[in-house]
Amino acid sequence: MNLHAILAIYRFEMARTWRTVVQSIVSPVISTSLYFVVFGSAIGSRISEIDGISYGAFIVPGLVMLSLLTQSISNASFGIYFPKFTGTIYELLSAPVSYVEIVVSYVGAAASKSIILGLIILLTSSLFVPLRIEHPLWMILFLILTAVTFSLFGFIIGIWADNFEKLQVVPMLIITPLTFLGGSFYSVNMLPPFWRTVTLFNPVVYLISGFRWSFYGKADVAIGISLAVTALFLAIFLAIVAWMFKTGYRLKN
Repeated sequence: MNLHAILAIYRFEMARTWRTVVQSIVSPVISTSLYFVVFGSAIGSRISEIDGISYGAFIVPGLVMLSLLTQSISNASFGIYFPKFTGTIYELLSAPVSYVEIVVSYVGAAASKSIILGLIILLTSSLFVPLRIEHPLWMILFLILTAVTFSLFGFIIGIWADNFEKLQVVPMLIITPLTFLGGSFYSVNMLPPFWRTVTLFNPVVYLISGFRWSFYGKADVAIGISLAVTALFLAIFLAIVAWMFKTGYRLKN
């Protein structure tokens, strides 16, 4: 394992974050705070509690997960797409760096950015509502697993995309709607039986439910199922990335 190469790419990607701190950190935090204020005020005035948890506190895990998913995908997809766009990807592919080291570098940097952002949003949310985290180790585990898993997904999108517009298609038209419909701002158990069954086909439900359980010990689905779904996503995305590098899909032409 070439640690020097991994650290070089990792540091380069992290440095880009600090150069664009307003776009990378400040903007997502402000956007999430606006979600919190609008939904917390508008809906919180009508729904005081869900499962014994104040509505404002209940939506915090969903807001963190919304930001974590979108930012993980965005950071990783742009990170690998930009070298393709400028043509420097060929220098990277011809360097004495393995595919594993390339993936670890880019995905690690994207996941690090998302985790930092998620923690900042948690601290920001604590200014609005009193938070409690019953299972802090599980919370950190879900945070890291989700960030790594969807950074891998973003890495896949970055390789697949052949223009900047495609980088935004999946996050905006698929991930964000699934997150909104996945129990970010409500409990799945509040839905009628038919729609609850339909919602359970939304994979994001399991991510949000498991993450919320780490805060309050309450979940819409069993914690074991949430972990299993997250691990399944991770395995699928790893397999796709391995296939892309093995075949040279949109990398060698």
